[in-house]
Amino acid sequence: MIIRKANIDDIERINGIYNQAVLNTTATIDTEPRPLEYHKKWFEAHNDRYAVFVAIEDDIVVGWASLSIWSEKCGYRAVAEDSIYVDESYKGRGIGDKLIKKIIEHAKENEFHTIIARISEGNDVSIHLHEKYGFKIVGTLKELGYKFNRYLDIHILQLIL
Repeated sequence: MIIRKANIDDIERINGIYNQAVLNTTATIDTEPRPLEYHKKWFEAHNDRYAVFVAIEDDIVVGWASLSIWSEKCGYRAVAEDSIYVDESYKGRGIGDKLIKKIIEHAKENEFHTIIARISEGNDVSIHLHEKYGFKIVGTLKELGYKFNRYLDIHILQLIL
């Protein structure tokens, strides 16, 4: 498996993997699939510092991770929010593990001070993955998201680098 920076040619698979999560999980609170154009604009908003990485297996993008701006306010410039998604067909193969390692390494190299993760209730695999790398739950927003006909708590995890 190869982990590399994403390029524009990866957007279709990134979009497809994200939309799997939209339709089938609470990993995102989006309730409708995102059009390809959305992820093209999303990708353009990222750069060398706020990077997007993909996991490649057999020449196929099987997962992706990103660091995104936490807030536009200048005082938050050393904070990033992470996102990690793995294609349903490839879960359980350590892809998320490799992706989170890469974004933590990248955050350190780019002088971030902290990474924030917002993880919805029921996404225990993601919580455990983040905790494995030192993230701590620093708060829970009760019944904040609504998906699949129920309210979901959103856990805020933080890794101070």
